[in-house]
Formats: sequence, C-alpha cells, structure tokens
Amino acid sequence: MSSPFTDDVVEAIKRHMNDDHAGDALIIVRGLGGRPDASTASTSHVDAEAIEFTIDGGERVRVPWGETLTERPQVRMAVVRLYRDACLKLGLQPRGEH
Repeated sequence: MSSPFTDDVVEAIKRHMNDDHAGDALIIVRGLGGRPDASTASTSHVDAEAIEFTIDGGERVRVPWGETLTERPQVRMAVVRLYRDACLKLGLQPRGEH
C-alpha cells in the first residue's frame, strides 16, 4: 500500500469521515465493499489506492478509488464518487451537495 499522505493527513481524513460521514461510509461498504449486510463502518485507513473501513466485528474492507490519488484534495472528490456510485448500486437517492 503506497500513500502520498502523511500520517497527520490520514488521521485528519479518518477523523472527518468518522465524525461527519459515518453513514456515507456504511453506504460505500454496503454498495461497493461487498458487505450489503454490514451494520457499522468506520474509516480505518486511506492511501493512494483505496479507502479502508472497519466493519461490524472488526473485519477490514478496502474499497479502491478507481484511480491512484496523489494529492489530498483528490480524496474528497473520490469519496463523493464512491458514495454516489454506492447509492446508485443500492438504489438510494444520493444527497445533493456532499
């Protein structure tokens, strides 16, 4: 796992995702992580290739970005894309501006 992000950046992204977007993480895990029955999901890691979640009993699920990220601002766009793709796959209406 390569990462263009420092430990501080990874921690900030994880904190933001877990504090403000826990529901979105669960949608991503259910729709794109192959765990449609997951009941909890928290962001546990971020690197250039994927975002990783810890679900339910501690299982880790990696969801690839679909491209290699090289800069922090790309993470927001990539998470929004994953969220919208997961909503589509699950038949959910995504929120407007994320």
